[in-house]
Amino acid sequence: MSTTTSIEWTDASWNPVTGCSEVSEGCEHCYAKTFAERWRDTSGHYFASGFDVRLRRDKLAAPLRWRTPRRVFVNSMSDLFHTDVPDEYIAEVFAVMAACPQHTFQLLTKRPGRMRSLLLNDAFADRAMDRSLVITPVAAGERPHGDTWPLPNLWVGVSVENQRWADVRLPVLAGTPAAIRWVSAEPLLGPVNLSPWLGDGFDADGTPAGWRSTLDWVVAGGESGYGARPMHPGWARSLRDQCAASRVPFLFKQRGAWTWDARYGNPDGTGSDPWADRDPDAYVTRLDGRTADVRTAMAEGGDWHGVYRVGKGRAGRDLDGTIHDDFPAPDPR
Repeated sequence: MSTTTSIEWTDASWNPVTGCSEVSEGCEHCYAKTFAERWRDTSGHYFASGFDVRLRRDKLAAPLRWRTPRRVFVNSMSDLFHTDVPDEYIAEVFAVMAACPQHTFQLLTKRPGRMRSLLLNDAFADRAMDRSLVITPVAAGERPHGDTWPLPNLWVGVSVENQRWADVRLPVLAGTPAAIRWVSAEPLLGPVNLSPWLGDGFDADGTPAGWRSTLDWVVAGGESGYGARPMHPGWARSLRDQCAASRVPFLFKQRGAWTWDARYGNPDGTGSDPWADRDPDAYVTRLDGRTADVRTAMAEGGDWHGVYRVGKGRAGRDLDGTIHDDFPAPDPR
């Protein structure tokens, strides 16, 4: 498996585990499952077992061989805190991360309860750190590994697709020891209010007005691939504005398979109103994510917005003409 990746917010993927199971609406069109299941029962293939959970010990030491510092997405093909991954193996994964201070590891989970439990457990931390001490660090001259917990080169985050799961997962993340805490609102399937976990804004001189934000970074994006569900532009704009108000870095990953840009609704270039010139494929409401045909949407009125399925590449990743590529500071690279 290649370690290169086209994911906009990372440099490489590392998969010491593959396979997972669905836990919420955001899993419905999982790209990793779709890919892995294509090869189920293919003799000799790496994914012959499909998307069943597998410990990939052959990949465990891979970051030790990477000389150039990079951001590393941990388990793009799984969830490290899945119930089928033993505690001892998770400790081994953490030991490798501790032994690679030149890299920044980006970890996402939809199972924050288990993550918090382990990272608050002194015995788990001791096991990870003790094992890291027998691994030779890659970069000479770096700060010795195995002496700092939580790991300073690990960003821990949760995936939230709507307000329901933000309310479930973010309080757990807030109680998890971490150098950097972040959230991936992708696929964004509804509006999300992050204000309970963001700072109180800033005074005129630029100093924080209130408590430190629980979240150090917010990533958002629409869904792509087969069966992709559309995103209302208001959902993405709201997250952008919430982050700006609290000075939390915001990265807009993609619009997904759908766009709200009128030029795609009018391929002949005539007119500028998608409602008048060409019926969109669906209409999305800001309030609850329902889709409807144009007749229903116009009859109801309100905050319906026209969207067009054009594919991830054509839809792009700008938000109101701006590319948002912010990262937590300081960037370790």
